[in-house]
Amino acid sequence: MKQLVLTLIGKDKAGLVEQLATVVSRHNGNWMASNLSHLAGYFAGILQIEVAEQDLAALTAALEQLTDLDIKIQHGIPSALNEQQQLKFVITGNDRPGIVRELSSVIKHKGTNIIHFESSKQSAPNWGVPLFNAVATVELPASVSRDEVVKALEAIATDIVVDVETGV
Repeated sequence: MKQLVLTLIGKDKAGLVEQLATVVSRHNGNWMASNLSHLAGYFAGILQIEVAEQDLAALTAALEQLTDLDIKIQHGIPSALNEQQQLKFVITGNDRPGIVRELSSVIKHKGTNIIHFESSKQSAPNWGVPLFNAVATVELPASVSRDEVVKALEAIATDIVVDVETGV
């Protein structure tokens, strides 16, 4: 079986997921994982598909025929993640330009790899400034403790709060 990773974007409208799922299903593909969102009037996402070698060319051709979505197809490569070394951080703080760069810089400098990152800006009328919220699943190297990463993330600013969820 071949693994495909699709990145996609198109002007948002009803039925895009169904259209994409129909093409995948008709060509014997298996929808493995996805992260799909409405962002500023666009439908954007990333999708992992598994397909048998004999169906690969037909599926690829059919995906390229979808006119409502701009789709880029990458062939998956073998990779292994250590689930025992993964942690999920929930990060909250006052929103400001550069906050994702600051957080990702700390994570990188601790030798930690981001496996999944999801962020949003939320209204916080009682605080006077919008709140930044992120959920980051990271893989820690064996030499780094979770408390060390939390402490480094919280040191970015006094308003940053980092919670660790167990059972990733």
